[in-house]
Amino acid sequence: MTNKTDTQTMQRALGRRKEAAARVRLIPGTGVITVNNRDYSKYFPTAIGRQTAVSPLTALGKEKEYDVSVRVVGGGMRGQADAVRHGIARALVLWNPEFRAVLKAHGFLTRDPREKERKKFGKYKARRGHQWRKR
Repeated sequence: MTNKTDTQTMQRALGRRKEAAARVRLIPGTGVITVNNRDYSKYFPTAIGRQTAVSPLTALGKEKEYDVSVRVVGGGMRGQADAVRHGIARALVLWNPEFRAVLKAHGFLTRDPREKERKKFGKYKARRGHQWRKR
């Protein structure tokens, strides 16, 4: 397998978290990040969501070197931000395998396995039982 960093034009990757799935396209450019055809700062209303989504680029110091286009579906805002982070990190590693050590040290390549626990019969939710009253 040869490293084609000079001739690559685009890299795709998939990031997931809880119910959210983000399809990421990484292109050399000026640092424009769009999520579902909107600017990422408009899509993620909280500062922590914006910070989380671009943290792989920030960790590498490559915020202004790549344009990122993301299509994310499912889950809530926090799960979507984490899915975008996971997808960007995976795309960066596919782009240049030397980025792997830094991204792995920050934990961006690890898929968070925590999922919602299934509801059990006889309960209101997964663990919440019926309220007991004495009288």
